Amino acid sequence: MKEEVRILKALADETRLNLVLQLAKGEQCACTLVPKAGRAQPTVSQHLKILSEAGVLSQRREGRNILYSIKDRRVLKLIKCLTR
Repeated sequence: MKEEVRILKALADETRLNLVLQLAKGEQCACTLVPKAGRAQPTVSQHLKILSEAGVLSQRREGRNILYSIKDRRVLKLIKCLTR
């Protein structure tokens, strides 16, 4: 049950939810997510860190960039249920 609570807490923020929806379209660099989130780069990085630590996102480094993707596809099903 702790894992589920951690995921729900991570998603309980408009900015983080928006980031997950952007990443539902596919893997993206943090640098492309900043303008889409409408927040400053440090703020977006902090939100991405929270989502990664909760197990929602995975990340990998490619050169100087960090690429993020959805780690747990159940999250997308949950969001879809909520937006019906």
